Amino acid sequence: MKNKIWMTIVFAVLFATSAQAATYQLDKEHTSVSFKIRHLLSWVPGTLNNFEGTLTYDPDKPETWKVDVTIQADSIDTRNDKRDTHLRSKDFFEVETYPVITFKSTGVTDVTPQGFKLAGILTMHGAEQPVVLDVESHGVGQDPWGNVRAGFTATGEIQRKDFNINWNETLDNGGVLLGEEVKIILEVEGLQQ
Repeated sequence: MKNKIWMTIVFAVLFATSAQAATYQLDKEHTSVSFKIRHLLSWVPGTLNNFEGTLTYDPDKPETWKVDVTIQADSIDTRNDKRDTHLRSKDFFEVETYPVITFKSTGVTDVTPQGFKLAGILTMHGAEQPVVLDVESHGVGQDPWGNVRAGFTATGEIQRKDFNINWNETLDNGGVLLGEEVKIILEVEGLQQ
């Protein structure tokens, strides 16, 4: 009788543990938030270096997956101090008025062993817009120190005018200095909590 009780308790604990998705903290040392935008004839890259966030992930339960990220807008870095100062100004991110950029997921679709589409709301420069990211899953595994990690690459595109970032200059040939499309590239490594 005692064995049956213990087996029932062990089964209940194991089942409860496996039914919960794991929460991962973004590992800042192994995660990058980057973008690129067209400037004249080429693409100029940049990063946002100050961020924090969590993701809830169980490979077998896509319905439980969630992402919540906050980025400090003034951490923009395009490797050019003059340009970065301009990007922080009212012409672009207006960081004194809108200091943070947030992304909160709303669901996932098109799940395969290789990846999925992650839908969410991106809030930036006083505007909220739905965004869909294409996510490549790199798996879950243990590092040499016994920590559990999950890895992903996410890409997407936004239109900067959707976020009221409209500054541009007209060129002599009738074109414009900056493109409207911004490509987003995220390399993510999460550390299980």
